Amino acid sequence: MRRSLRVRGVRTRLLLVVVGALAVALGLATIGFNVLLASAASRDANTLLRSRAATELAEIRVAAGGFTISDTHIDPIGDNRVWIFRGQQALAEPRARAETALAARALATGPRRFLDVPHSEERLLAVPINSRGRRVGTLVTGISLVPYHHTQRNALIFSLTLFLLVLACATVAAWWLLRSALRPVSEMTEQAATWSEEDLDRRFAAGEPHDELTRLAGTLDGLLDRLAASLRHERRFSAEISHELRTPLAKLMAEAELALRRERSESDYRESLEAVLGNARQIERIVETLVTAAQHGAQPQGVANAVEVAEAVVAAYSDDATSRGVDLRLDGASERVRVGVDREIAERILHPVVENALRYGRGEVRVRVARNGSAVLFDVDDNGPGVTAEEHEVIFEPAVRGSAGNSTQSGAGLGLALSRRLARAVSGDVEAHPGVRGHFVVRLPAA
Repeated sequence: MRRSLRVRGVRTRLLLVVVGALAVALGLATIGFNVLLASAASRDANTLLRSRAATELAEIRVAAGGFTISDTHIDPIGDNRVWIFRGQQALAEPRARAETALAARALATGPRRFLDVPHSEERLLAVPINSRGRRVGTLVTGISLVPYHHTQRNALIFSLTLFLLVLACATVAAWWLLRSALRPVSEMTEQAATWSEEDLDRRFAAGEPHDELTRLAGTLDGLLDRLAASLRHERRFSAEISHELRTPLAKLMAEAELALRRERSESDYRESLEAVLGNARQIERIVETLVTAAQHGAQPQGVANAVEVAEAVVAAYSDDATSRGVDLRLDGASERVRVGVDREIAERILHPVVENALRYGRGEVRVRVARNGSAVLFDVDDNGPGVTAEEHEVIFEPAVRGSAGNSTQSGAGLGLALSRRLARAVSGDVEAHPGVRGHFVVRLPAA
């Protein structure tokens, strides 16, 4: 029930708040105006009664022990609404309604005071007539409140009409202003939702933040940047997984197919199973390495023997090198060279470079390990066509291969891109040196 009553939409809530606050303010102003007007009208009526009473008292001649009234107080028509009493005896009285006459007579012996006649729009003022400090009579004067009440009713009607008109106009104006002010927000939200699904490279580009909208645009741009980076990271990770698993999976399938092709001895089956297990373990290591690199950004950690890293990579590609007719060797290795990177990550960095050399090498591939100051260098040389000066950087971009492999070689072109990315993540690098022979250098931080 509460959810059904909840107002949805910021614009609607803001409009309700603005209209509610304005209605309260206008209501209080209307009430205050009418209360002040009624108070002012009452004061004016009292002032007029005092003035009339003072004028009438000036016409009464007070003598020792009594008073006399002039003939001007004789009013057969009864328009002046003045009563003069000596005790309860009325010496002068106008023609008036019965309830008004009774109210005036009730004031004959009372103190100086005002009295609104019940069930009548009249007000009376009683003023004692004193002679030498002794009360000898009472003057009562009255006034009709009809004009004042009429003015108050007209003012009330006018103020209520004005209240409704102002509230209606203000509601329309607030709705229009909120709609105009929040329209860019709605458009930006819809565009951001569309871009996040279809085109993550689009941005609002509102410039330096200087108000709420530009700050929102900057925030949404940052959000889209993070979404785009996350999506690119996922795509790159998927591509790297498929690239790195392609070779061991092909070996695993080949071993399984070869074992199933004909009946074999127990020892042959054992060898095949050992080969399959070795490839499965290699797949496991590849997956764990890539997942670790993706989760932790492949930050430099651990220490490994650089020679053992190179030996492991050379051993992993020995069968591939034999099938290609390429002599793959590790030359000039020193057991003292240590690299400040986990062994698995170091191998993942070196694998694509050696595989690339085998792909293009025509007879031999040489791997060398040496320390150069604070870095460990893995030199991978082959007698293939090499790379040109124009493409020695381009080949490290995803899905890009050198001119020597455009038509004759297969592959997704992700190996060197992965190798350089992982190397740079651990403060290293992978470089291709232009020349007539293939020459790649993997540089990693020394331990």
